[in-house]
Amino acid sequence: MDTHLHHEHTETHLKSSELLRDIVIGMSDGLTVPFALAAGLSGAVPNSSIIIIAGIAEIAAGSIAMGLGGYLAGKTEQDHYNSEVKREYDEVEHLRHKEIEETKEFFANIGLSEELQIKATDEISKDKDKWVDFMMKYELGLDKPDPKRATKSALNIGLSYIAGGIIPLSPYFFLSNSIEALQYSVIATLLCLFAFGFFKSKITGINPWLGAMRVALIGALAAGAAFGVAKLISH
Repeated sequence: MDTHLHHEHTETHLKSSELLRDIVIGMSDGLTVPFALAAGLSGAVPNSSIIIIAGIAEIAAGSIAMGLGGYLAGKTEQDHYNSEVKREYDEVEHLRHKEIEETKEFFANIGLSEELQIKATDEISKDKDKWVDFMMKYELGLDKPDPKRATKSALNIGLSYIAGGIIPLSPYFFLSNSIEALQYSVIATLLCLFAFGFFKSKITGINPWLGAMRVALIGALAAGAAFGVAKLISH
């Protein structure tokens, strides 16, 4: 009973980590890229409507590209796992003696006596499926991925990108002057980048204040560079 409860807790933690990773990937790019684009265009065109059109187009393209990247990463993970499972079944079937030795070696490494190594290996090798699952986890360090992981990752990253991208673009919907809208965009986006960096650093064990400042600074530099280049080209 205790083992089962511990297993459930571990799986929940892993799923939460995957969701969090997706949100971090999507939100960080979603905040930064449209922000830099809007800032750059603000240095070249005075009308917010053009920036809104370009910004929406970028958010649409960026969310699709990022979501596709997440989907392909999830599919690659699934394909890799399936390939290793197939190879492991083949080894259990045709190289049984080798797999027996590898299983005994694992039990030896965790401190079991020679007698217990043999008994544990004999017991686990009776069921081919459980044996393969055991070797996948403890020999290769691979947990079975969620079969829906690729689709979930694509949606999580894509939607996070959209949510992040709307923030720097939102002032342009209400203000026709692009420079004025940029001022509000800078405030809103840098505050969000700071909060996002603080949260991300806190859960990853990094100094949250340092992490927040770093993320906000990167966003500010990207937007400043885009604005400066656009101003230079427009003149």
